[in-house]
Amino acid sequence: MSARKVGEGNRRIVPDLPEPLMTPVVVPEPQPEPAPLPPPPKPRRTRLWTALGLTLTAAALAGAWFALPIRTVTVAGNSQLSEARVQELAGLTPQFGWLYYGAWRARTLANHPWILSAKIVETFPDAVSVEIVERRPYARWKRPDGSIVTLAADGTLLPGAAPNSKLPLLGGWGPDRLADALYVTQLLSRYTVQSVAYTPSGVTVNTGLGAVWSGDLKSLVKYAGSISMYPNKKINIYPWGVSVQE
Repeated sequence: MSARKVGEGNRRIVPDLPEPLMTPVVVPEPQPEPAPLPPPPKPRRTRLWTALGLTLTAAALAGAWFALPIRTVTVAGNSQLSEARVQELAGLTPQFGWLYYGAWRARTLANHPWILSAKIVETFPDAVSVEIVERRPYARWKRPDGSIVTLAADGTLLPGAAPNSKLPLLGGWGPDRLADALYVTQLLSRYTVQSVAYTPSGVTVNTGLGAVWSGDLKSLVKYAGSISMYPNKKINIYPWGVSVQE
């Protein structure tokens, strides 16, 4: 401590204090996190049991295939297609496993042009029944190349259909109006449609009661009754009315 100076009276003298000592702070470097420990190895016995289980499962599935084959197949509703052809399309091959048969095997049958609908029933332990509804020939269509084919009512082409001159004959020129021709044939079916000829300007329908032409299908629907009102006449139907020719 410094001595009090003479002549300064009673003034208090504060001794000079030493500056505090600074202790350096050492920041530790970050340490990497320890890597996770690997999982303990499975016991050898567990691996053996797993392999044995898979082997037994595969053996059971294979056994089911041979133990439960399809032995009985019944087909109903077929007329155009033979029973053997239906079975083939349905994927009912000999000795196919009953447990593994399903709708996926019958896709070819469902997509066949003669098949309108198909119902398959599986009966344990080894029987499958197939009930089908076939499309029926509805009309003949004279294609642009001159060939004549048979159509169902929905327009599906029926391959291998026997020629039938009693079916209505559809045909024409210009833009494809086959859908319109089929619609008119169905609309006027009570008048015994014999043919439908279409052109860009309209359709001409020959019936058992006479001929009718219209350039507008809505008008044809509206005034279709005129066919029976004027039998054996040439009728033209317009949006504004009906014209009858002798």
